[in-house]
Amino acid sequence: MSDGWPAGGNPDHSILRKASLKVAVRISAACAVMVLGLLAATALYLTNQLAHPEVPGSAAAGTAYTYLDSKDVLEAMIIAGVAGILLAGIVGWLSARSAIRPLSDALARERRFVQDASHELRTPLTILDTRIQLAQRNTVPGSRQSHDLARIREDAATLTGIVNELLLAATAEAPDRSAPPADLADAAASVAGSLQQVAEQRQVRLEFSAAARPLARIEKNALRRAVLALADNALAHTPPGGRVSITTSIEQKRAVITVADSGTGITGVDQARIFDRFVRTAGTGTSQGQRSFGIGLALVREIAVAAGGTVEVAATGGEGTVMKLTLPLMGSGNP
Repeated sequence: MSDGWPAGGNPDHSILRKASLKVAVRISAACAVMVLGLLAATALYLTNQLAHPEVPGSAAAGTAYTYLDSKDVLEAMIIAGVAGILLAGIVGWLSARSAIRPLSDALARERRFVQDASHELRTPLTILDTRIQLAQRNTVPGSRQSHDLARIREDAATLTGIVNELLLAATAEAPDRSAPPADLADAAASVAGSLQQVAEQRQVRLEFSAAARPLARIEKNALRRAVLALADNALAHTPPGGRVSITTSIEQKRAVITVADSGTGITGVDQARIFDRFVRTAGTGTSQGQRSFGIGLALVREIAVAAGGTVEVAATGGEGTVMKLTLPLMGSGNP
């Protein structure tokens, strides 16, 4: 890497520049406080000396004395202090650039890795989608095999969307705001269908209902990922014989997706903290006494906040937990 800042195409350029500037300002401020303190102490000393002057006697013949005006001394000190503060700022700026440069290299390598990995994954995903379509042509329309292939293709499309989002994030490009509003009922129904077999294997009844079909300004794939994470978390903490329900509705002119389970509820941790990464509840350390929430719920919060919405624990207790994802309402229809 060159001795200067990264190329203008680096999306981290402005962030790192601001960080180094902030460090330089703090160094300059600290030096300014120190210089002002020294100036104040010196000024007090000079004032005290002027109040009690000591004039040498005439007996000191042949000795040369120099008399300085206190005003001239103070002016010289102020000029020297200002020069010292400016010099400290320059040194701080250069030092901050040098210290942050390794961080710039690390961020650039991270972005290149994500870009390369995302780009390389797009081709095999495209091939996979093509092969699924070819397999669908050899199945009877409406058959169980055709239905399963359609679900597999939908999951592959979700994975492709995630790869595209990673590539978009790595290039620091603004998300596409022109995308049409997403239908929350469609997303919830798709998630319920995808997780149906998982629920059956865990002996949990998974249900979906639409009290309304609200629309929200959110990317369709991001919405599906959020609902999938909520439903998967609910299934993971629901014992066999339990139930998980996904519902869409409109509440106070907001689009809402509710995911409820019949698990044991959340205890031993602040409810707001379960949206932190890898938070764990207090317990005995066994699977029955401790719940782990991984990063799924943290990603749900990030998706919701990016879309102008929220996610919260609406209720929790011995009868289960209710998670509520709320998004700005764009429109609605009948269920």
